[in-house]
Amino acid sequence: MKSNTLFNNLLTAQAMLFAIEEINNSTNLLPGISLGYKIYDTCGSMAKSVKVALALANDNEVAPVHSDTPCTRPAQVQAIMGDTASSTTMVIATVIGPFQIPQISHYATCACLSDKTKYPSFLRTIPSDYYRSRGLAQLVRHFGWTWVGALRSDNDYGNKGMAIFTEAAQQLGICLEYSVSFFRTDPRSKIQKIIEMMKHSTSKVIIAFLTFPEMDMLMNNLSPHNFTGYQWVGSEGWIIDSQTAEKDRNHILDGAIGLSIPRAHVSGLREFILNLKPLNLMENTMLAEFWEALFNCKFKQSNSTTENQTECTGNEDLSGLQKSFIDMSLMAIFNNVYKGVYAVAHAFHNFLVCNKTCDHNVKLDQFMHIRKIHFKTKEGDEVYFNENGDPPAKYDIIHWQPIGNGVVDFVTVGLYDASLPADKQLIMLSMQVPVSVCSEKCPPGTRKVLQKGKPVCCYDCIRCAEGEISNTTDSITCLRCQPEFWSNDRRDACVKKHEVYLSFEEIMGALLTAASLFGTCMTAVVAFIFFRHRKTPIVRANNSELSFLLLFSLTLCFLCSLTFIGRPSEWSCMLRHTAFGITFVLCISCVLGKTMVVLMAFRASLPGSNVMKWFGPTQQRLSVLAFTLIQVVICILWLTISPPFPFKNFKEIKDKIILECALGSTVGFWAVLGYIGLLATLCFILAFLARKLPDNFNDAKFITFSMLIFCAVWITFIPAYVSSPGKFSVAVEIFAILASSFGLLICIFIPKCYIILLRPEKNTKKNMMGKGAAKTT
Repeated sequence: MKSNTLFNNLLTAQAMLFAIEEINNSTNLLPGISLGYKIYDTCGSMAKSVKVALALANDNEVAPVHSDTPCTRPAQVQAIMGDTASSTTMVIATVIGPFQIPQISHYATCACLSDKTKYPSFLRTIPSDYYRSRGLAQLVRHFGWTWVGALRSDNDYGNKGMAIFTEAAQQLGICLEYSVSFFRTDPRSKIQKIIEMMKHSTSKVIIAFLTFPEMDMLMNNLSPHNFTGYQWVGSEGWIIDSQTAEKDRNHILDGAIGLSIPRAHVSGLREFILNLKPLNLMENTMLAEFWEALFNCKFKQSNSTTENQTECTGNEDLSGLQKSFIDMSLMAIFNNVYKGVYAVAHAFHNFLVCNKTCDHNVKLDQFMHIRKIHFKTKEGDEVYFNENGDPPAKYDIIHWQPIGNGVVDFVTVGLYDASLPADKQLIMLSMQVPVSVCSEKCPPGTRKVLQKGKPVCCYDCIRCAEGEISNTTDSITCLRCQPEFWSNDRRDACVKKHEVYLSFEEIMGALLTAASLFGTCMTAVVAFIFFRHRKTPIVRANNSELSFLLLFSLTLCFLCSLTFIGRPSEWSCMLRHTAFGITFVLCISCVLGKTMVVLMAFRASLPGSNVMKWFGPTQQRLSVLAFTLIQVVICILWLTISPPFPFKNFKEIKDKIILECALGSTVGFWAVLGYIGLLATLCFILAFLARKLPDNFNDAKFITFSMLIFCAVWITFIPAYVSSPGKFSVAVEIFAILASSFGLLICIFIPKCYIILLRPEKNTKKNMMGKGAAKTT
């Protein structure tokens, strides 16, 4: 029988014999006591496992008595080493559990065996699948593989190991495209279906929870297919198996990576195995069969019927065999066997005392509590068990690196220690690995949206909306920026919003400033002309005192528009509206005074009229002062109760901050405008009534035109102001101020300047009063 499983099982048995022989020859451990053994082959069968367990639990054969043996005792088994497979180990542990016989496995990794309620006497020297499966999940996550396929042996080892891996993978954001199981006895058609499914999958990483027989079967079926370019991640069931590597002639598994039991060295074990001789051991049928299969020969006493074979001498040299047998690739497993035997020996040594008499009723688990032992092997390895009978969970991370001629080097590229904190458990060298994801990572500035009906690893990347950002990869949400911030073009950072206000530096602000200064200069020029010609009839006829006051107020009107330009502040917000309101009332009051003087002057020219005594210079000054004081009172109340203040408007323009002046009290604002409108309307009515008075130069006509322009500007101002966004509303208000100011200046004073400068012959008293005198005579 040339089964690889037979070879491995025999070598495992040799490791146990080596440890027993070493203990029996020791003077420090169990002096005067020899350990005995019995070896059974369960052949991976559940039925045979039950049979073996019952045989070991019920064997009461009396041990042979030697002259140097102080006492005899029943040959009842005190400890069981094995089995290799988890399924058969569970069967044995279930049977012997009630007998409290310790069972120490070197290779059964199923996490279920840690359940002491079901398997109270089970221990092992290999870590549980719980840690191995979680370690593999962390390894997969370390390389960024979130979209993987999974194969498993259809037994307790594969199914329960994969269940733990799946749970850990979900916690780490790893998705399984498929997860299928098969057993070595399954029909070929099932394996072919699995292969076709693997070929049509999109994942490039395959997690293989397979024992050697299933892996061997899979490789045989994959060989006819061009199945390269996949990243295999393996469990310790095959990741360090040199025979699997040798059979992979199509390089399907090149670059495979996985967790294995830490490499170990047991000094003397290799030599012990290579010195194996079947002479005088023909009663050992298994060894004889192994020898015949290994050297293709037969013993004389053998029942083999194969013809044309040479006779086995028993002196054949194992060191001349192929590397697959003597490379000791399974030394880590042999070391687990070695440690298990020594654990039993140390338990005996600590608790078993035999001084001429022996306690025939000793039960190892009851008396010595093997789980409490803690010792170091001769190689320095610490051996102890936790409360579940498991050893420390440490693994080597193995990488398959082909070195030519079909030879694979198992290189340790990292470590996994489950006893460390979660973020330090995996220590890994940098490696070049393929990418296996269902969807590429969503870059900053986007968010993940799951694809309907697919696993969580399959998603679309949606760009964050305006005003929202995501500054991490694979973000599931976009964060809203603070009110003063806005998302940049990449949507990965919030940047300070640009503050918008009407500044002196921009074109519109500069033009309005220029217009304001031009109006101021123009008013100053007119004032200068009037002052130079203040004694001429046309200036004196138009009430020079009110004219100069009107020019002064127009200058203030032009200048107050400058307070609306620039960054709003507390003082500028309060000043701009109040200055505007007061200066315009002063201006309109002067115009109203001039209008009333013109109108009353005509009434005074009628026979018996005595109204002009009520509209002399003093009355005119008092009326202007009274009208202006009313506006001053309104402004004071506005500033006292709820003054204007600088305000940041985040809503008008979503990606900018509009710096503006909030009105504070809207009642105050509209009261100021309403009062100006009231005076302007009154002035317009009076000027309109006096427009046809029989003077040669009727000032009322020009006032009518100016008031018409003034009212038209401010009537259109209201809807324009309300509908204009941001700084444009300020520009509209400045434009209204300038337009109405220019209207008053041009309509009232430019005709007079024309007469003064260009038509001086008309600037006479006779010309001013000529027509009127003629009509009155």
